[in-house]
This record gives sequence, C-alpha cells and structure tokens, in this order.
Amino acid sequence: MIPSLLIANRGEIARRIIRTARRLGIRTIAVHSDVDAAMPFVREADEAVAIGPAPARESYLAQDRILAAARATGAAAIHPGYGFLSENAEFAEAVQAAGLVWVGAPPAAIRAMGLKDAAKRLMQAAGVPVTPGYLGADQNVARLRAEAEAIGYPLLIKAVAGGGGKGMRRVDRAEDFADALASCRREAASAFGDDRVLIETYVACPRHIEVQIFGDAYGEVVHLFERDCSLQRRHQKVIEEAPAPGMDGDTRAALCAAAVRAAKAVDYVGAGTIEFIADASAGLRADRIWFMEMNTRLQVEHPVTEAITGQDLVEWQIRVASGERLPRRQEELAIDGWAMEARLYAENPARGFLPSTGRLDRLRFPGGVRVDSGVEEGGEVTPFYDPMLAKLIVHAPSRGAAAARLAEACRAIQVWPVGTNAAFLARAAADPDFVRGAVDTGFIERHAGRLVPGAEPSEAGVAMAARAMLPAPGNDPWTALPGFRANAAPERRVAVEVGGRVRLAEVVPGGEPVTVELGGEKVLFLDGEAWAFGPPVAEHAGGGGGVSDGAIMSPMPGRIVAVEVAEGDRVAKGQKILLLEAMKMEQALVAPFDGIVAEMKAAAGGQVAEGVMLARIERAG
Repeated sequence: MIPSLLIANRGEIARRIIRTARRLGIRTIAVHSDVDAAMPFVREADEAVAIGPAPARESYLAQDRILAAARATGAAAIHPGYGFLSENAEFAEAVQAAGLVWVGAPPAAIRAMGLKDAAKRLMQAAGVPVTPGYLGADQNVARLRAEAEAIGYPLLIKAVAGGGGKGMRRVDRAEDFADALASCRREAASAFGDDRVLIETYVACPRHIEVQIFGDAYGEVVHLFERDCSLQRRHQKVIEEAPAPGMDGDTRAALCAAAVRAAKAVDYVGAGTIEFIADASAGLRADRIWFMEMNTRLQVEHPVTEAITGQDLVEWQIRVASGERLPRRQEELAIDGWAMEARLYAENPARGFLPSTGRLDRLRFPGGVRVDSGVEEGGEVTPFYDPMLAKLIVHAPSRGAAAARLAEACRAIQVWPVGTNAAFLARAAADPDFVRGAVDTGFIERHAGRLVPGAEPSEAGVAMAARAMLPAPGNDPWTALPGFRANAAPERRVAVEVGGRVRLAEVVPGGEPVTVELGGEKVLFLDGEAWAFGPPVAEHAGGGGGVSDGAIMSPMPGRIVAVEVAEGDRVAKGQKILLLEAMKMEQALVAPFDGIVAEMKAAAGGQVAEGVMLARIERAG
C-alpha cells in the first residue's frame, strides 16, 4: 500500500480522505491556499504546504505548484478529491509522469467521459440507452436553434464539458433560446474553459438516479447500487439518498448492469458514478431510464452508499490505486437499510439562496449523525470557494425513519451570523410528499412556497424571543429589562425587536428556547433558523438602500458579467438590470418596480464588493 498521500483538495473532502488514510497508517500531506492556512484540514494532515493565493486558479488549480509540493514532501501518491483537478486528464498524466500514484480514474477514461457529447456516443455503441438530443460538433447558433426546433420545447442546453449544474439551462419557449444559449456559454466558459454545448429533450417528470461503480486494474467492475439525487435546486443536489425510492429489483438489476457495461466500455479503474435520468411519470421502469453522464471521480454524496453497504469508498480507492484487487466481489455486496444526506450551505433561502459569507461565531451540529464538514466554529466562510459548510448523513432501517432523523438533525443546527439553508433542509426532509417518495427534480421549485422559510421569524419564533427576555424567577425586578411590571399577569404582551423589526408577542411562561449571547447580541435558534433579538430601541437607523428607495445592491462579492440597461432607460418590475457572477454562477439582479434608471454605477467586467450600490431605480411618475 502507498506510504504517503498528498491531497490536492481542501475542506471536508480533504478531512474525509485524511481520516481513512490515518486509519490505514498512511502519512498525509495537505496543500492549501493562503486564505485556508488556518482551516482544520491543514492542521489535521501530517504535513502541509502553502501553494498560493486564494483564487483557485493560483492555488488548487495550479498543477505545477501541487506537483512541486509532492516532490518537496516525498509524497508517493496524489488524491484529487472531487472538483478542482479531479477530472483533469492532463493533471493525471503529469502525476503519473512524475513517478507518483494517481488515486483517480485513468486519464483515458477521464477524456472519454469528460465531454458529454462524446461520452453519449460511446455509450450508444456500448448498448447503454442515452437521452435523445443533439450531440453535433457544429456550434453555429443557427444550427443549434434549428436542432432545438427539431427536438421541441421544453429542452435543456448543457455545457459539453459541464457538471454540477453549471452551464445548464432549461428553455421552455423558442423566443428564450438565444438568451439562454448565451448565458449557458458564458457560464460554461468561466467554469470549464469550454463554451460548447449540447441540446437534449427535457424529461417531463425527471428523476436523477446514479449508480456507484468501482473497477480495478484486473478488469473487474462491480456496482454498489444506486443513489437518488432528484431533490435539486437549479441543478444542484440538495438531499441525496440510497437506495432510490420506488426502485424494484428488476429495474435495479437492469440499471446497475447498464452502469457496469458503461464502466467496462472505457476500461474503468477506481471510483466512478454513472448518472441516469429517469422519466418517472409512470414509476421507475428500465425502458424509461437513460444515461446522462459519467463522473470519473468520487462523488460528494458517496457517504450514503457507504452507509447502506458498510464499505469505506476512500479505502477502496487507495487499495485499487496501490494495485490491489477490489475489496469485495459483487455477490458480497448488499443493501442494508436507508441513508440520506443533506448539504448544508452558507446561503440565504429567503434572498433567493444567495451565498452568505463571514465569520462563524457559532457552529453547532447535532449529535448522533455523521457530519462531514470542512469548517469549524471561529472560522470564516470566504467568497472564493463553494459555500458548502457540511454534509449531514443519517442511516436508519427504513426510508421513513431516515427522513425523520434527517429533519430532526437539520432543525438542531445552530449557525451564526452566517446564513444557512438548515431550516429549508428540515422542511424538505419533513415534507409529506418527500416522505412518501413523490420526488423528482422539480420538487423544490413546485413546493418552494412551503419549503423556503420567510424573511421574518414565525409567530412562534417571536414568542420564543419574547419569552427569552423575561427575567428568570428571583431576579431583581429593578434590573430587569424595561417594559415589564412587577405585578404582571402570567400572560404578557411583550414588545421585542427580532429580525430587525419590532413585534408584539403574547408570552406564556414555560419552555426554554435555545438562545445564546454572541458578540453583545442575543440570538434565538429555532428549527434551523437563527434570529438576533432584544428589547426595542427608540430609533432605527435608515439608509442602507433597499427595495423602498430603488437601490440595487451587490448581494455578495463578484464580477459584473453584463449590464443590460443604461441611465435614463425605462424598466419594468422584474426586468434584468445586471448579471453578477460569483462562485462561478450567474445571478440576475432585477428592477424592484417600474421606473427609470437614475444611476448606473456598474460596468461589465468590473469586480464589486458585497453591499455596494450598483444601480438605482426611480419610480415612474
């Protein structure tokens, strides 16, 4: 087995690999950007090497710096994790050329499956069913538009080199095709350095089902059953589970056999995932499931497969890369129970899921569940990398029990002052339709009204904040908070400022809410949400800009991709004003009401900080 391993990644996947390597007695080397110097993965590795500034292209994507770190530390192998260079064939070849072991897919397989159009042609030849669409090399806009007309709407435009939902657009009408294509190409070029696209039919009731496969250098390939990743938002996975709800034995056998054929078609070695899209309008059927793509790496959601099979997939990767045979034969693998994983992101669901950055003054996870996290309390969420804070993984005998455990775990999360999607995850896991398995990739969009928490706390939350302000029994009444009478009745109407607004609550003593004092302010944690609260103040500062005064503010640091209007232009409510790119995703900033562009302070290509006014709209007279 390899004696030492350099991990060419960061955060939770670096910590995940370190845990297994340590158990196997392997020395670990971390590489890190300057901004990550104090991250837990750097401290937990046996050795760490700084490789450059915060931007990924100058650190985690800098192949020469990573290889130099491997040489300097005497590393025997490199594990790329997922993302960054994990599916870069040139880097894999450079690692091998340097005499190091590559703990990843063969470069030839990465190339074969890295481009969606070529991969689909290869799968067709191997007898694996693929989604109907256009895979041609002609990228002329007129040709693409003609192919779109032939396929019919709705359809999907996908980046040929894409993944993770980036460079993907659904188009419902012909008149929207040109704008969607341009946006898709911009995003693809930014994320992958390749703006080519393919077009495929849009499946009406789509389920995203993937099969975990593993191959070794001796020609053996096994599957470790399927995962269902249908609960998505903007093509980004939110909750994953294994096995897939509604999957019968015959359909599972056909699906997993197709996945093994796909892997063998490219002489696959190591961990990989064959992703399929299923038309679930009439339930899961083998003849309505099509190949989408192959991820030639470990997946973010691999823990749910580990939970139901009892296998350590990182250990499998290391053993196979060391020249060993697969640890288990197909007949030795079986499904045990049900597992679910929720991705906790630093984001604000009530503000369109915009990423949230800042210091983690409080970060508490529930006990009794597996938590894979790359951050810790006192650390900082920066705008340079993916905003995922943690993955919460639960395992139970049944799907219903797993969903209940996941919802309970998400409700118990405490994060402040960075915003998170914990309450959103809790609502999704507890939603009646989700619990009964009625899921597809449009689930979140259809049910957003009941899944996305409001911008203000609920009445129950306000009441809990007010209750927390009540003096404890025996406290000196003269030093209690203002507004209370010593002879107050058991029920009180208490004014409290919570979430930036003064509210009046009926308070019935009894029951203790979870409240913490952080940085001089009191914070209420309730069902995955967090709210600052306190006694009302006499005056509230104005300014700051917002919908009321027509100021369009930068919600986070990023780059202005496009400016759609100019000063003096008339605009309608909801009309696109600017396109902001942050964390490799585009965010449209729109007019808050009908009016005229009074000020335009942004320019295409410019970098902007969070909270900066980019434009101002005056109401139409």
